[in-house]
Amino acid sequence: MSREEKLRTIISTIDNSEYSATKKTTNNKCMMRTFKEANDTWLAEAYSKKKYADYKPFQFVDGEGVRCSIYLSGCLFACKECFNESIQNFNAGQLYTKEIEDQIIQDLSNSYVQGLTILGGEPFLNTQVAKSLAKRVRDEFGSTKDIWVYSGYTYEQLLNGSEDKKELLSLCDVLVDGPFMIFLKDLGLRFRGSSNQRIIDLKNSSKDNVVLYLE
Repeated sequence: MSREEKLRTIISTIDNSEYSATKKTTNNKCMMRTFKEANDTWLAEAYSKKKYADYKPFQFVDGEGVRCSIYLSGCLFACKECFNESIQNFNAGQLYTKEIEDQIIQDLSNSYVQGLTILGGEPFLNTQVAKSLAKRVRDEFGSTKDIWVYSGYTYEQLLNGSEDKKELLSLCDVLVDGPFMIFLKDLGLRFRGSSNQRIIDLKNSSKDNVVLYLE
């Protein structure tokens, strides 16, 4: 059974549970779907407004070490109880500019900063911004700064996705993958919200061998 099939089985179990039955509308439609399924029409060129909602330098919550984190605007997964639900709108925040990119690069230049984290929203639906920044980090710092990226897509979906998604993936070191699922929420997990999500070592992973960066 594939990873996606396992996730659908979990959701189906939830939807048919006694708990879920109490959440049905008068039209008998279940309200406990935890996220929307990705499809091939989800392309950055169709949805992205090239905006970011927030930039937080020098923090510790979005990956290992001291990090600079940029939160890109817009997401279609619509995960229930998403931590960043307010920036699921692609029009949230402000336009990404060279000025903010320069500021991020300047902040990353500090020796105590381990790397950059790109999250959102959904980075892989904002690849115009995410790729520009990731390429700049590689040009300026090579492999001395790592790049983490968070996504509602699974690793396997990204490997089979559009060319811009695959290019962004190739520029990153670590992927935290998969949609947030409220029924798998676990406050004890490091750097992720639900147990279906994985922290993947991208440089050592392949289609046939997924290597976890952290268990």
